[in-house]
Amino acid sequence: MLRHTGHRRNFKHNIRLAALLCLTAGLVNIAGLLAFAVLTTNVTGHAAFFAESLSQGDFRLVRIIGFWMFLFLLGAFSSSFIIGRVGRNQTFAYTLPILLEIGILALNALYGHRYDGQVAAQEVFAGSLLFAMGMQNAMVSMISGSVVRTTHLTGIFTDLGIDLAAATLPSSAQKAGLGHRITLRLVIILFFLAGAVAGGYLFPVLHYHIFFVPAGLLVIAMFYDISRVRIIRVLRQIRHRFAA
Repeated sequence: MLRHTGHRRNFKHNIRLAALLCLTAGLVNIAGLLAFAVLTTNVTGHAAFFAESLSQGDFRLVRIIGFWMFLFLLGAFSSSFIIGRVGRNQTFAYTLPILLEIGILALNALYGHRYDGQVAAQEVFAGSLLFAMGMQNAMVSMISGSVVRTTHLTGIFTDLGIDLAAATLPSSAQKAGLGHRITLRLVIILFFLAGAVAGGYLFPVLHYHIFFVPAGLLVIAMFYDISRVRIIRVLRQIRHRFAA
């Protein structure tokens, strides 16, 4: 799911990546909203509030929202920088960005209860989640070759609309790989929404500890390939023994 890049990557790898990481993003989005009253997986809405605050002369809010947008950008830059330095095609190039994201989510789970509604605390907690989601979005984009986006749905709905329109055309050339693209878009949308719905149900029960859930999903994503390879090797060894 994470270790296959470039020509080694196929449709199944992208489906697994989209399902698990979109579920994570959906959970973080609703958890950030319920915990800190801030959307934490994209910057589109923040850009609108930034423009509104600027037009009204509320420069304190302009600074805060601008800071959040910068943190999302910084997260994307940091993730891409790390992966580029390690080597994009290296097996464990994506381990450090995932570990950093897990660490940020764990800190929010452990210390989120200290949030007192003050602007300074909101800046820190929400900003850290925006940074983490920027990291995730860049990482997933680099892994999938810009095929998968996990933290927002605007572009996905647009691409799905284009693909569905293409499906109505008679030309077979327009339909090459179209079924896979439509399926992938639907998986991204459904799993993001599933994560958001699950988070809505879990937050009243877990409160700030809800951030341990997406952190756990990232741990699964990190070790999935390693454990899967080992299981396959063990199964092959068992088959060879029985065959002998």
